[in-house]
Amino acid sequence: MTIKVLIADDHAMVREGLRHILDNAHGFEVAGEASDGASTLQLARATDANVLVLDLSMPGRHGLDLLKQIKEERPALRILVLTMHAEQQYAARAFKAGASGYLTKESASAELVAALAKVAAGGAYVSLAMAERMAQSLAEPADALPHQRLSDREFDVFRRLCAGESINEIGDALYVSAKTVSTYKARILEKMHLPHEAALVRYAVRHKLLDDDTDDSDGSDNSGHSDAGRDV
Repeated sequence: MTIKVLIADDHAMVREGLRHILDNAHGFEVAGEASDGASTLQLARATDANVLVLDLSMPGRHGLDLLKQIKEERPALRILVLTMHAEQQYAARAFKAGASGYLTKESASAELVAALAKVAAGGAYVSLAMAERMAQSLAEPADALPHQRLSDREFDVFRRLCAGESINEIGDALYVSAKTVSTYKARILEKMHLPHEAALVRYAVRHKLLDDDTDDSDGSDNSGHSDAGRDV
């Protein structure tokens, strides 16, 4: 049986790479490609396929909302989320929205074929690395402060936001797009259960997380994250 696959990602090179992997694997056929939310929905409606490989961060409708709508309209279509987001919170939300598998882009070259085969057969797939992250999150201390739940990169973005850097300035400094920084910002607010950027600043001041920025004579950071935040 040939597994018909749809690929939805806004980067042409990513789509080309995925197609190359499947063209060189036995039993797969790429039945269509899409580069944004609207074209992905149209493709899912019009194409007879077994699995949709879906990026969560395409232009247009938000990935999880798009995932939910596709599952409502095409419940038999299996969905493998392929994303740059390695945090277990994203994986959990994706599965709740109707995904059958979750794979990070860094793992795609090694795991894509196995993930698609398992998802197409009716199973669920999550990479070993993601499974380990999920297990670690279950062991997280219940009394952890909100900022301690952030990854190193998230904490870096958090501190830059609190220091007054704009989305574009942070993107330039970290060599990522403004869209990626906005995604980090939304994730930080969600993890810390704060409503807006001003609340982030108040939190940082209250917990003295920016002391090293205001006192050059002392390179320490009460959070324990200062050096990691700069090196990410």
